[in-house]
Amino acid sequence: MQINSAKDLKVYKSAYELAMKVFELSRRFPAEEKFALTSQIRRSSRSVCLNLREAWAKRRYEAHFISKLTDCDGENSETESSLDFAQDCRYIASKEHTELTALCKEIGRMLGSMIKNPDSFLILSR
Repeated sequence: MQINSAKDLKVYKSAYELAMKVFELSRRFPAEEKFALTSQIRRSSRSVCLNLREAWAKRRYEAHFISKLTDCDGENSETESSLDFAQDCRYIASKEHTELTALCKEIGRMLGSMIKNPDSFLILSR
């Protein structure tokens, strides 16, 4: 498959799916979490996709590309931690937590692979 955009990457599609699921479930969080956990988990989950788009735009420079992928990985880890809080505060069920943290782990593995093997994604200078 030809990859023309970050949106074509499996990791992007998985991260987008996670962000949308996080959005939907966070709608049930209590009002007092609006400016705390609700906002934080939505921002971190969306940041994975946003940073992937930035990484894709910086493929001419390996260090910049890896740096943005590292940012993605950090935001993904932050999302996973927020899911732990959401479960422990009883805002989400164990089943939802298990499903979403598994998706975080899958995204983390894909990002880790890209960080370790960036060459196939880079734009080579001539």
